[in-house]
Amino acid sequence: MVKSKKNSIVISEKSLLKELSQLIEQSQQQFVSLANSNLTILFWHIGNSINKNILQNKRADYGKQILVTLSRELTNKYGRNFEEKNLRRMLQFAEQFTNNSIVVTLSRQLSWSHFLALIPLKTIEAKLFYAQVASKHTLGVRDLRKQIETKAFERTSIANLQAIPTNSNTYNTFKDPYFLDFLGLQNTYLEKI
Repeated sequence: MVKSKKNSIVISEKSLLKELSQLIEQSQQQFVSLANSNLTILFWHIGNSINKNILQNKRADYGKQILVTLSRELTNKYGRNFEEKNLRRMLQFAEQFTNNSIVVTLSRQLSWSHFLALIPLKTIEAKLFYAQVASKHTLGVRDLRKQIETKAFERTSIANLQAIPTNSNTYNTFKDPYFLDFLGLQNTYLEKI
């Protein structure tokens, strides 16, 4: 009887340890996600503020010098995140993602590195498409870049142009590049109904 009581204590301790470990790990993930979101929003605000207050939405030569000076000061005070190259990225970020509410929403699922992968894209539609794909499928940056390289946006757009939107249930159903990649039909299949 003593052995079974001792075993039940060990089992309950293991169960408690497992439960507490899960709580700690979940809180760590939430903390990282919140910190990342706040950092991304901060970078958007910095880019937006520099653009509005210093550059006045223009690309003046004096603005380049101000950016260099500002970068030096911020880097000395706050670290490498504010080097000139990153400040320029913040400017691009705020110029390309002009709607703060979209940035706030996306920053809950996407990291700054995700946004850096989206900045070079030519259209806002492509940027938002890939941002939503990355968010919906919880893609890492590497997988997001792969989707961009395989031109998932362009392939989906072409497929949607070919679709006859008379039956909204079938529109976009098998046009998802994930299905096409899974079936091995990546770039060789004309995406028709």
